[in-house]
Amino acid sequence: MTSKRTSEAAFETAIEAVLLADGYTRVASKAFDRERALFPDEALAFIRATQGKVWDKLEALHGEHTGARVLESLCKWLDVHGALATLRHGFKCFGKTLRIAFFRPAHGLNPELEARYRANRLGLTRQLHFSPKSEQSLDVVLSVNGIPLVTLELKNPLSGQTAANAIHQYRHDRDPREPIFVFSRRALVHFAVDTEEAHMATRLAGSSTYFLPFNRGVDGGAGNPPDPEGRNYKTAYVWEEVLQRDSLLDLLARFLHLDVEEKTSDDGKKLRKENLIFPRYHQLQAVRQMVAAAAREGVGHNYLVEHSAGSGKSNTIAWLAHRLSSLHDERDQRLFDSVVVITDRVVLDRQLQNTIYQFDHRQGVVQKIDEDSRQLAEALEAGVPIIITTLQKFPFVSGQLMKLAEERGEGSNSHLPTRRYAVIIDEAHSSQSGETATELKGVLGGAELRRKAQAMAEEEGELELERLFRAMAKRGQQPNMSFFAFTATPKHKTLAIFGRGGEPFHRYTMRQAIEEGFIEDVLKSYVTYKTYYKLIKKAEDDPNVERKKAAKALARFMRLHPHNIGQKTEVMVEHFQHFTRHKIGGHAKAMVVTGSRLEAVRYKQEFDRYITEKGYPIKSLVAFSGSVEDDRIAEKTYTEVEMNGGLKEKALPETFAKPEFRVLLVAEKYQTGFDQPLLHTMYVDKRLAGIQAVQTLSRLNRTHPLKDDTFVLDFVNEPGEIQEAFRQYYEGSVMGEAVDPDKLYAVKAELDASGIYRQTEVGDFSRVFFAPKRRQSAGDHKAMNAILDQAVARFVQLQGMEEDEAELWRGKLQAFRNLYGFLSQVIPYQDSDLEKLFTYLRHLALKLPKRKSGPGYQFDEEVELDYYRLQKISEGSISLDEGYARPLDGPREVGSGRVREEQVSLSRLIDIINRRFGGELNDADQLFFDQIAEAASLNESLQRAAEVNSLDKFQLVFREVLESLFIERMDLNEELFTDYMAKPELQTLVSKWLGGQVYDRLSAARRRVS
Repeated sequence: MTSKRTSEAAFETAIEAVLLADGYTRVASKAFDRERALFPDEALAFIRATQGKVWDKLEALHGEHTGARVLESLCKWLDVHGALATLRHGFKCFGKTLRIAFFRPAHGLNPELEARYRANRLGLTRQLHFSPKSEQSLDVVLSVNGIPLVTLELKNPLSGQTAANAIHQYRHDRDPREPIFVFSRRALVHFAVDTEEAHMATRLAGSSTYFLPFNRGVDGGAGNPPDPEGRNYKTAYVWEEVLQRDSLLDLLARFLHLDVEEKTSDDGKKLRKENLIFPRYHQLQAVRQMVAAAAREGVGHNYLVEHSAGSGKSNTIAWLAHRLSSLHDERDQRLFDSVVVITDRVVLDRQLQNTIYQFDHRQGVVQKIDEDSRQLAEALEAGVPIIITTLQKFPFVSGQLMKLAEERGEGSNSHLPTRRYAVIIDEAHSSQSGETATELKGVLGGAELRRKAQAMAEEEGELELERLFRAMAKRGQQPNMSFFAFTATPKHKTLAIFGRGGEPFHRYTMRQAIEEGFIEDVLKSYVTYKTYYKLIKKAEDDPNVERKKAAKALARFMRLHPHNIGQKTEVMVEHFQHFTRHKIGGHAKAMVVTGSRLEAVRYKQEFDRYITEKGYPIKSLVAFSGSVEDDRIAEKTYTEVEMNGGLKEKALPETFAKPEFRVLLVAEKYQTGFDQPLLHTMYVDKRLAGIQAVQTLSRLNRTHPLKDDTFVLDFVNEPGEIQEAFRQYYEGSVMGEAVDPDKLYAVKAELDASGIYRQTEVGDFSRVFFAPKRRQSAGDHKAMNAILDQAVARFVQLQGMEEDEAELWRGKLQAFRNLYGFLSQVIPYQDSDLEKLFTYLRHLALKLPKRKSGPGYQFDEEVELDYYRLQKISEGSISLDEGYARPLDGPREVGSGRVREEQVSLSRLIDIINRRFGGELNDADQLFFDQIAEAASLNESLQRAAEVNSLDKFQLVFREVLESLFIERMDLNEELFTDYMAKPELQTLVSKWLGGQVYDRLSAARRRVS
């Protein structure tokens, strides 16, 4: 027998007490009109209290029937337009507009609006008997001014039931045709809650009802943390925070929206699909926390949101943009003049337009910049509340602003007035730290940035170089701009520039998204194959070749070999035909990731040939940029459009959604930002690492009602490498050690000392480049080229004598550019010499001749394939709960030193490759050795030993350290550890081999630093 203290009634009472104390009132179940599905007395009382003048006019027409006429109009409006639109925009009754709710105004300047908001009547009803046909009841129903909007079914695990039982109840015991449950007409959200977890749905559809977890997350995973004081339910946030009076009204006013989408169904038909969007907990929390922080902190701060792929970033951005566009500070002043959304996604524009129109019923709030930079300049000048554009348009805005000013007869002013901007960046990544992002800051910095540059120029005594100081000033954080950056996979630069102390402002991890079922775990079914082959030299001569270049050419020969492509194509097509094709209700699709555009061409040809030969009902599409020449056929080029039968590039995603197209072969396209829920299988024939591995494989993670798994078949990558890449983001990224700002000056000193350029040339170039626009002339281009040509000539001379030295210098030039482009955004250098050199080198790099070495080797005539075997070597799940996440490293390069290539004979190189690929290699052993070598390279005592010792003396120190490294990692490979400790000859061999590798690695690193 259940005691009163553990019953569901006790749970209801606890929730009721909190909400009644917050401003709800208790409304009896008998006051509910089951046919109309509302509380008529509550609705009429609200209208009379807040709109007395309109009520009096209606009463003059209808007398004692006024209430009945108003309720009749209200119900018709609810049934036609839905509860949400009626709550926001009111309804018509005999030509008069009546409101059934008033929402909190964006500011407190109008006391009457605030009073109306306070007049809203929020009701709580326990055990609501809702059906005209039965005595079924709902545990708790929350209403606003008589309209039931939120239902809750509560379960108490102490009485033997959980939220899963509540979900079952909604699916099987609640008829979606009941007036209160009809989609979007009355109740808008349904919660299944116990003391541990919460789930919610916005549409009841019988057994197909889809509930989403609505939990806070704990330690990077699913679920809810316990109350730190041990006094409250884990799910108390649902009624104490989310359903709290002001919060619920805010959700109705600014979050819930009806998403109407034109979709292609699984069988190829065009469908109009409506979804009522209620924010997930992490979305609601992120938006509210950012808005509150922006109001508190003011303009000029950065906010980084690390939300997993598939977490609903588009909706989060739409809600945030709307909130920021009307945000007022504590003094009731508008905080941002415009919100600028930086994105490349067309879908985001549509969502923003539709969502915000539902909130405001106003056109012109959102403008998409889909033409040119002039359109962007006009929108910025006009102060459009929300502007959607791409980053690439900003470098040309200054010129367009100047033209607009000249057309108005205002001279050549290229600056906006100083306004305050919220800049939302969709998919922030390292390109945001480049020159284009700096141009954005320069444009939006406005007149204030110009004044700052003038002050710096005066201080330095270089008034004619105001544009130089403007270029410096626009690199750092601007006081009139706040950045809100979104990404699922931040890099070190992203965390450094947009994060706070290397941490994101808000995080929703990949782990939590997987555990909550928002995305699929793409590593659950992961199969790796390995290619074993043997090459033989068929040419009579045996030329000397550069080892690295020749190895690359031989690898290319092998990858493009018809037998290799043919064998892999057979594996992929047969797997798709017999396994993948039947998944997701027979609609599953696959993607083939190739290593180059030419490989994509060859695979497309082989796929189509093999599919036709077998008569399989599969059609393929290919995706690659530009045109590709195939050296097998003279003067033959291929394009994506031609290989897809004339299909236009922009139409490919929609065409791939059609049922007959099942396989998409890609080369550097559709590996990011491609959202296709029917994508089930990925065949990988390309080296993937780090962020690219995560972004590429994550194309599979979109959920579908019939999708219960995914599959990856990988011909190239090791499972350990893939695991390491995903681990960096699985539970949230960790920023590595900060970049030493002094390295920038160290690289600059080396570049200065080289003699390739003169300081006078850097100064001369800067005076021309940064000259005031009024003094610029057609001869400036000639002058700048003439100055740069002097350094180019010296570089060419060095290249002719010491090509490796020239390439080392080029690497240091690039290192300086990367370091300054990044560090100048996080460190206020205020050093005009750095900006001058950066600008000079940026232009010099474009004129430097490429490396003199001729084209790579072609071995089609000298080498042939003697032996080939494709073998499955691993199958199963790649666990992300094991191993550790490496911190994200920042730019540390100080020059890409090149070691002179070792010359080996072609036959000797083929022997080396055959030993590597022709035997039974143990990948676990190789990975273990690689880990040992990596750990040894980070060992400080070995680093010091390598600095002062020759290789033979270094080996003595290395042997001692190696044993401890083996012992520390014995649990990773017990069999190899046992062999190593038991066999002295193996110890000698491994120590010598690994020691040489580590010594070479440390020596190379020392050369780059020096």
